[in-house]
Amino acid sequence: MEHVISMEEIHSRKVERREAGEASRGHDQPVSVVVATEKLSITIHENEIYSTSFEKENFKKLKEAQVKGKNRWTTKPKIQKVLLLRDHKHFEKYCEPRVVSIGPIHHGKPKYRLSEEYKLTLAENFIEESGKTGKELYMVIKNNIDQLRRCFDEEVIHNYNDEALSWMLFVDGCATLKFIDSVVHNNVKRFQIKNGQVAFVQQDLFLLENQLPYRILDDLIKNSKEGKKLRESVQRFIDKQSMTEKTKERPTKNNKEGEKTEETPPKNNKEPVQPVHLLDQLRNRLLDCTPTSPENNSNQEDWNSFRNVQELKAVGIHLKSSNDNCLRNITFIKKGNFYGGTLSLPPIIVDDSTGPKFFNLIAYEMCPDFDNDYGVTSYISFLDSLIDEAKDVIDLRKEGILRNLLGSDEEVALVFNEIGTDLVPNPEIYRDVMFKIQKYHEKKRMTYINEVIHNHFSSPWTVVAFTAALFAQTVYSILAYYQ
Repeated sequence: MEHVISMEEIHSRKVERREAGEASRGHDQPVSVVVATEKLSITIHENEIYSTSFEKENFKKLKEAQVKGKNRWTTKPKIQKVLLLRDHKHFEKYCEPRVVSIGPIHHGKPKYRLSEEYKLTLAENFIEESGKTGKELYMVIKNNIDQLRRCFDEEVIHNYNDEALSWMLFVDGCATLKFIDSVVHNNVKRFQIKNGQVAFVQQDLFLLENQLPYRILDDLIKNSKEGKKLRESVQRFIDKQSMTEKTKERPTKNNKEGEKTEETPPKNNKEPVQPVHLLDQLRNRLLDCTPTSPENNSNQEDWNSFRNVQELKAVGIHLKSSNDNCLRNITFIKKGNFYGGTLSLPPIIVDDSTGPKFFNLIAYEMCPDFDNDYGVTSYISFLDSLIDEAKDVIDLRKEGILRNLLGSDEEVALVFNEIGTDLVPNPEIYRDVMFKIQKYHEKKRMTYINEVIHNHFSSPWTVVAFTAALFAQTVYSILAYYQ
């Protein structure tokens, strides 16, 4: 609260004080004098003082910005438009839905009109199999619309009232779950959806601008009699879309009845954190592992000058496909001066959806309100540094690190060069690997030895020929000496 006292009021108060016989100023309220160009005013500071409404509004914005700044980063980012990669020359190719709009950002665009009819069909079928009425499932969404609104950036939902937003999320949630369940159980054809459209829809479900809050899917699953089956379908669908080889089955053990049961992992006290949306669940699947602890290497080679596959091969570094499907776990092991070292990477599958998925995962990690370690961004940066041309892809493919379902090796190289442009990775994730490779690379004598072996002893016959020639030269020298 504030009071602005004019000079006339001050004079009047002084007169009143004299008349009242005030002898001391020790109990007077402190004042501060502010001199302006046109008038002189004295302001009493009780809370904050603003001489104009303009100033009051601006200082209010400062306070709001401070509050927002404290709560800007979170592990639950809002669903929003792609921001930092919007100027990328392949933005539309990787971020625009091909056939279906999910959620509010692209809703109502004419190009997705046909898919709206398919969504209604899928949603109706989901309702029929749920054991609930459409009204009951709809109210699950509508009754929580205030909380669901908080899952979106205000910019993308400000044109939707609660009823319109509730209906859109209800239809999209039911249709998404039914589509996922149908893909997993190979019965999409019953909805007369062509194979090409099925592939595009699967790709569209992992676009950052095409996401639904996972809470919607979870609530619909909980309210369906097919809940257990649906939850398993979602998990299998994420595994199928993960671009990595299938996870190895856990070891089994025999129970008392002699039947084999799956070895259950040790339980912890923490409840599993619900993903933000399907794209977030895919990211968790790709990065869900315990990474190796990096050493504290202060002399790490700068990321931008890291070597490609051909340069690594030239110094005797071998490539190997690991048994791990976690993108974090890339390792380098040195096996002696003669053999060199081995760089092990998790195997991944490259097809038409690989570029869009990785691009949107990178865009997701770049969201201003998402506090994360840039795990996918760092992996793509590492892989992009290894791949400069088709030769690098060929070597990675031969070692089973890349499984090419896309087409030519040139196309694969182009994909990673496109999505790996202008990325800022987390230097901590692969610090230990890059330090070890750089330390190994600095041994120039190893470069020379391995280049000779690589160029002149590429087959066992050249080794035999060299050994025979060396032996003959030695014998000839000995005989010449005695003669």
